[in-house]
Amino acid sequence: MKKIIILLVLSFISIGKGIAQKFGYTDMEFITSKMPEYQLAQTEMKKFSEKWAKEIQDKFAEVGRMQRAYMAEEVLLTDDLKRKRQSEIKEKEQEAREYNSKIFGMEGLLFQKKKELMKPAMEKVQRAVSKICIQKRLDFMFDKSSDVGIIYSNPKHDYSDYIMEELGIDGQAAKAAKEEPVKEKSTVAPKESSPKQKSTNSKLK
Repeated sequence: MKKIIILLVLSFISIGKGIAQKFGYTDMEFITSKMPEYQLAQTEMKKFSEKWAKEIQDKFAEVGRMQRAYMAEEVLLTDDLKRKRQSEIKEKEQEAREYNSKIFGMEGLLFQKKKELMKPAMEKVQRAVSKICIQKRLDFMFDKSSDVGIIYSNPKHDYSDYIMEELGIDGQAAKAAKEEPVKEKSTVAPKESSPKQKSTNSKLK
């Protein structure tokens, strides 16, 4: 699917209105595999991942021990003690699930840590990509090892403003709106009663 999308993009690029556009591709996976700083970040990421995974495993193991202990002692417990133990087990299990979500969930601690550790190496790569594209006068650079596809594009090929204009959207106002705080809504005066409503009101009087 990724290759099909890239081929379609290249087809559109080659169509152009007589304008010669240059593009190239690279293998980011291979490049980063040769970067010491990237590999160091990967090693650090693995340590954090294993550490957090062990903590979560221990939490669920504790829940398992509590459940087994409860089942072994259930016949000896009063109803009040049963409810108390069951509540403790549920709380412990919920705590483990929430911690797991906090670490490995969408944009969890692992995701944030990965961005933090990878940022210096990826910024270095991006600077190198931009420099080479400018030197070689490339309009587009593709990454054949990633689903991302385009990793560099010449800003002159950004037609967002034209599309917004076609849609009747003020591009400059839209950009400015992002930076301005949301203004309070103005108070709307109450609508006057329609002639029909006035007639009805007069009859009621």
